Amino acid sequence: MNLPHLHLISFAICPFVQRSVITLKYKKVPFQLDLIDLLDPPDWFRERSPLGKVPLLIVDHDTVLFESAVINEYVDAITPPPLMPAEPLEQARTRAWIEYLSEQTFAQYQWMTATTEDAFELARHTAARGLERLEQQIGTDDRLGAPGFSLIDATLAPILMRYALLEDPDSPWEADSFPRLAARWETLRDMPAVRDSVPADFAAQLVDYLRQQEGFAPAHFAAKLATST
Repeated sequence: MNLPHLHLISFAICPFVQRSVITLKYKKVPFQLDLIDLLDPPDWFRERSPLGKVPLLIVDHDTVLFESAVINEYVDAITPPPLMPAEPLEQARTRAWIEYLSEQTFAQYQWMTATTEDAFELARHTAARGLERLEQQIGTDDRLGAPGFSLIDATLAPILMRYALLEDPDSPWEADSFPRLAARWETLRDMPAVRDSVPADFAAQLVDYLRQQEGFAPAHFAAKLATST
């Protein structure tokens, strides 16, 4: 099967881009990866990205796809065997959980970048409630808790990677409190597609990113991560 040329535009620590890198690597799809500075993106990126966001996938040097869930479904569709189920209802359920995990990604980001202590506590509470629902549902929902790797896992892995890295007494995440999710992460973190989806210096780059932010949470995490990298 002749695959199109795939050119993924990213920046190194974006969890949404990481979803697509995981999917591409899991499906063993050759792709070109270019990193940009989102604070100062090149003109060609501004012209080609309708939302001004990453990830952006350029197919055969011409066609542009955006939004990680769309990119992942496209990559999956052109590389059998598919990860997306065949039945429309199961496809819808998969997309619903991916959307839910997008909300949890935003909740995590708000916790990581909260500008005040009050905002930090509110974001922590919101993120914790999201994790509690995931923990409950992964034990009962056969789509969320299905064995084997799925497009849902490609969306979940970046969230759990960041929580594992940002261990903190005030974290929404505590492995002992979420044993099903923790077991899932133990499986995902050892997969080459997940392990190799971020740069080797990912933690250091995350520190640098947080140092560029202002407020309570960035200062807290930057200081903590600086002592561990």
